[in-house]
Amino acid sequence: MNSLEGVVVQIQGLSSSAGDISRLHVILKQAEESLRSESTRLSPILNQLDPSNHSLGYLYILEACTSASVSKEQAAMLVPYIARFISYCAPEQIRLAPEKFIAVCKRFKDQVMLLGTPMRGVAPLQAAVRKLQNSSEHLTTLHPEFLLLCLLAKCYKTGLSILEEDIFEVDQPRDLFLYCYYGGMICIGQKRFRKALELLHNVVTAPMSSINAIAVEAYKKYILVSLIHNGQFSTSLPKYTSSAAQRNLKNHCQPYIELANSYSTGKIAELEQYVQTNEEKFESDNNLGLVKQVVSSMYKRNIQRLTQTYLTLSLQDIANTVQLNSPKEAEMHVLQMIQDGEIFATINQKDGMVRFLEDPEQYKSCEMIERIDSSIQRIMSLSRKLTTMEEQMSCDPQYLAKAGRERQRFDFDDFDTVPQKFNI
Repeated sequence: MNSLEGVVVQIQGLSSSAGDISRLHVILKQAEESLRSESTRLSPILNQLDPSNHSLGYLYILEACTSASVSKEQAAMLVPYIARFISYCAPEQIRLAPEKFIAVCKRFKDQVMLLGTPMRGVAPLQAAVRKLQNSSEHLTTLHPEFLLLCLLAKCYKTGLSILEEDIFEVDQPRDLFLYCYYGGMICIGQKRFRKALELLHNVVTAPMSSINAIAVEAYKKYILVSLIHNGQFSTSLPKYTSSAAQRNLKNHCQPYIELANSYSTGKIAELEQYVQTNEEKFESDNNLGLVKQVVSSMYKRNIQRLTQTYLTLSLQDIANTVQLNSPKEAEMHVLQMIQDGEIFATINQKDGMVRFLEDPEQYKSCEMIERIDSSIQRIMSLSRKLTTMEEQMSCDPQYLAKAGRERQRFDFDDFDTVPQKFNI
C-alpha cells in the first residue's frame, strides 16, 4: 500500500461516495511521508487521475509534488496542472484538507510569479477563493494572494469584484491586514478613492498589540489618498484604534504628515518644493506616483475654492490664482473637473469666461431613488448582522468569563472609591 501504484489504485477506487472518501483520507494521511519522499516521480501520476472526481487524491499528489523548491522549468510544467485542478476540483473534497489546498494555491502563486506571468494565476486563484469560502462573508487566507496577483497583473477590475463583499468572518488577522492593504491599492489604481480610504482605514484602526509594517505602509497611503479625495488630513485617529497604532504610526510616517501640513497651506510652489526635496524617500516607498497625484489635486482644490467666492471668472484669472502656466492649462483642468463631477460650470470659449453653477442634482430621479433604497437596504442588512453577532458574543463562554473577571475588578475598585455625595 506504500507503493505509488497502490496509492493511485486507492484514489481511483475510493472517490465515489462520502464514506469511501473518508476512508481514502485516512489512507492518504498515512502515505503522506512516502509521497513526499517520491516527489520527483509524482507528476506523471497526475495524468492517471481526474481532478473533478479524484480531487482529494489529486490534491495530496500535487501538494507532495510542490513541497520542495522548484526550478523555472519545473514551474512551467506544474502551473498548467495546478490551474486545471483548481478549476475542476470538487469543493466538498478539498475542504477535507483545506491546509493542503491553501499550500498548493500559495505555491501556485509563487510559481506564476517565478515565471513572470501573474496574469495566469488570477482566474485560478479567484476560483480557489470561491471553493474555499464557506460564504461570501468569509475571508480566507487566499484572498490576499488573489489580490496580490491582481495588482501585479494590473487586473484591477477583477480584484474589485471581490472587494464589494462585506466580510464578517476572518481566519487569521494577518489575512485581514493584507486583504485591506492590497484592496486599497487596487481601488487606488481604479481611482476609487472613497473605497480605498475605507480599506486603508480598516488596516490602520484594526486591533494590534504592536505596530506592524503593513499598518505603517497603509497609513502612508491613507494620508496621500485623504489629501487627493478630501483635500485635507487629520492626524487624529478614532478612539477604537489600538494604543500601539496611536503611539507609533505618526513617528514612522513623518515625511507624509509634513506633506499634509504643506498641502493645507494651499501654496503649490511650497508643496512642489517639499516633494522635490523628499522625492527619494517617496520613491523608495513606491509612493512617488501617488504623491504626484496629491500635487495635481491641489490645483483642483484651489479651483474648487474659487467656486465658493465667484460666480464668473476668466480663465486667465483662474490660471493666475491657482498658479497654472496659461489660460489653456486652466481650461483643461476646469473641463476635467466638470467631466468628473467635481465642479459644475460652463465655459464661454469666445470670451474665455467660466461661469460656476449650483449642483443640478434634485435627488428625485428614479436612478437616485434606487441608489438611496439600495443603501438603506444594505444598512438594514448590516444592522441585522451586527445584532446577530452581538447575541452570539453575549453567549460565548470565553467572553462571559472575561467579562465576569472585569466586572469583579471594577466592582472592587468602585467599592474603594465611592464618590462623595453632595446635598443640593
